Amino acid sequence: MHLLRVVLIAIACLSIQAQADDAPPRIAIIIDDLGYERLAGERAINLPGPIAYAILPDTPRATYLAETAYADGKEVLLHLPLQAEKDRDHVEPGSLLLDMSRQQFSSSFAGSFESIPHVIGVNSHRGSLLTRHPGHMAWLMEEIEKQGNLFFVDSYTTASSVALSIAHERGVPALKRDVFLDPDTMPGTVEREFARLKKLARQHGYAVGIAHPYPTTLDYLEEALPSLQEDGYDLTRISELIALTNRPASTPGRASAE
Repeated sequence: MHLLRVVLIAIACLSIQAQADDAPPRIAIIIDDLGYERLAGERAINLPGPIAYAILPDTPRATYLAETAYADGKEVLLHLPLQAEKDRDHVEPGSLLLDMSRQQFSSSFAGSFESIPHVIGVNSHRGSLLTRHPGHMAWLMEEIEKQGNLFFVDSYTTASSVALSIAHERGVPALKRDVFLDPDTMPGTVEREFARLKKLARQHGYAVGIAHPYPTTLDYLEEALPSLQEDGYDLTRISELIALTNRPASTPGRASAE
């Protein structure tokens, strides 16, 4: 009887695992750095499927592209500039800096958030310096909490980032980037990194890719995205992936230079 019970439990466990294995791996994609160029932004928004669009604050086309994406049923993120280790003195509109006071930090975040309509989440732009500092990341999560029902995506530009762990400590729904699809604009790079994104999704059940509105990137995604479902993947809204994920992302995203 004991042996039979062990066998039945083993069969049940195998059945559960098989059901999990049958679930299609989920892929979420964010297009970063929107807000300056209208045509590139429009082309990115026209990509098929539930892509998310991260728009830089106080940029000339920010409102227009956010409204366009929203009207097309796409998700809009605030692409929040955070100070980087490289070129520390490079300051973009809305940048959050290490030497800011708490009040300056709060005021800057609020201005960036208010500059873009339809924002449902925040992802980091650059940030290889600031995301290493727990105090400043705690401030950031406090500001995100103030706005209510926002989530955070760590673009993960340094392996030393503590942003994701601080987000989870504060109860802010969050994930981190797994793959940059276009660390350069060389032919073949997007194809190679897209294959890596799919491999990670197969291994871990989901993966998050970040891309940019480069012509070579958009050329590839226009061709590749329509066949994702046929290849056995579920292109998923980033908000849905975060809602399904109640723990820090387990996939080892590759840190990158700015």
